[in-house]
Amino acid sequence: MDIVAELLNGSKLAISRAITAVENEYGDAVEILQKIYPHTGRAYVIGITGPPGAGKSTLTDKLTKEYRSRGKTVGIIAVDPSSPFSGGAILGDRIRMNELTMDEGVFIRSMATRGSLGGMSRKTAEAVKVLDAAGKDIIFIETVGVGQSEVDIVKAADTTLVVLVPGLGDDIQAIKAGILEIGDVFAINKADRDGVERLHIEIEMMLDLDQNETEWRPKITRTIASQNQGVVELVDSIEEHAAYMVKTGLIQKRRFARTRNEILTMLDEAIQAYLKKKVANSRFEALTEEVSQRKNDPYSAVKSILAEVLK
Repeated sequence: MDIVAELLNGSKLAISRAITAVENEYGDAVEILQKIYPHTGRAYVIGITGPPGAGKSTLTDKLTKEYRSRGKTVGIIAVDPSSPFSGGAILGDRIRMNELTMDEGVFIRSMATRGSLGGMSRKTAEAVKVLDAAGKDIIFIETVGVGQSEVDIVKAADTTLVVLVPGLGDDIQAIKAGILEIGDVFAINKADRDGVERLHIEIEMMLDLDQNETEWRPKITRTIASQNQGVVELVDSIEEHAAYMVKTGLIQKRRFARTRNEILTMLDEAIQAYLKKKVANSRFEALTEEVSQRKNDPYSAVKSILAEVLK
């Protein structure tokens, strides 16, 4: 089976195998990514983030169905907590989304964070490329919901949707954590709960305090995802932001920054691997022993190691 050719034709099996290869760093993973890269850059990536219990999975399900009704194909990457035993995603393909798996125009994949900060798997960006090359028009990245470090979603998304819910008691904490600063669009889900007006006002106040000079003021949409209420309006808001990004050229700037960050991250990983390989010797062990016994200091030890590696 030619995975790349099948993937470019939209084969679900090929997509699944390619993501598995990428996630587990199989020998052919880099080759697959190199071959598909010229076919990427066409999908629109939407990050969905927010505190646990906000109903992100249900909302993702409804948003997907709305986009499908508009003739768009959809890929979903659901970033789950890692199993401490296997390292795999605990939740697997979201139970709530099982109905979508029967739709040929939808592909769902759960990925484990594997201990990475930001609720984002280190391999999420590469999985996005696979779905992009496979022809998905819209790609959702739904994060695990871990609070402040959710800001990592910005690095992978064209539009970031922040989902909040009244009555959780952590709305202000979410605001303080900086989640609101990354939102391009906001959804107040479970809007039939008490406190929806207060939360709406709090978000508006925080947006008023935003120091970023931009013409775009994030839209706030009230939804009750379980009842499919407000979903059409929310998709309209996302589409409005997408149109704004294209019109102003900000989409190219955001994607350039994403590519730059990706290259720097890959360089960092390669350099770290090289250094570990080079310094894993008796000299390094001896220096470590000296530092641990306070016969040397870590700053001098690092300087000595670098001088040896770079000579």
